[in-house]
Amino acid sequence: MSAFLTVLYGLVVYAFFLATFLYAIGFVGNVLVPKTIDSGPQGPLVQSLIVDVLLLGLFAVQHSVMARKGFKRWWTRIVPEPVERSTYVLAATAALALLLWQWQPIPEPIVWRVESAAVTQLLGIVFWFGWALLLLSTFLINHFELFGLRQVFSRLTGREIPAAQFRTPFVYRYVRHPIYLGFLLAFWAAPVMTAGHLLFSIATSGYILIGIWFEERDLVAQFGERYRAYRAQVGMLLPWRKAPE
Repeated sequence: MSAFLTVLYGLVVYAFFLATFLYAIGFVGNVLVPKTIDSGPQGPLVQSLIVDVLLLGLFAVQHSVMARKGFKRWWTRIVPEPVERSTYVLAATAALALLLWQWQPIPEPIVWRVESAAVTQLLGIVFWFGWALLLLSTFLINHFELFGLRQVFSRLTGREIPAAQFRTPFVYRYVRHPIYLGFLLAFWAAPVMTAGHLLFSIATSGYILIGIWFEERDLVAQFGERYRAYRAQVGMLLPWRKAPE
């Protein structure tokens, strides 16, 4: 693949990701988009449960398998290394888009419904804060490398990407996984929690905890004692920082 086509591929994948990500915000929050987590055609309960669990499972398996270093070593024998990350983003976005498209709402029973206008507004603030925290955190660790653009432009310019350095910018000084924290805040800050939304929130929260275990194992292997010390001093999802001894 030529350098120009590599960049074009990366840009198209990023545009697909961005559109799907923005739709997902509306999907989870029941705002601004035509089909949300609680709207759309309803099927029989058992059918809806099976479909939704399969969609969530596909998303989790794709993320977990393709993110592992062993898979990446095998995968880059087939896919050129400059587009490996963009291809991962493409697969992840396709799995998410399928979930958003085929999700079957389960509107009942309603687990909770907040009646207080003040509490509803507070949950709305938490919801948007979660997405803002997530987005900010990606830029703190290099948003464009995370989504494959830095790699394809490096191919175009002929510049090598420096080896990863262990850094803890801004919020990473107080919480090890602010991206995941942002997801959790957004997924659970719901003034009306339907059975379908609860299924989504429980499944994604469980996946996040499993993902953190795998991710931290890789980070310890990559950065060794520096990451172990960081893990001992900074909270995983709840912001806190242990005072130096």
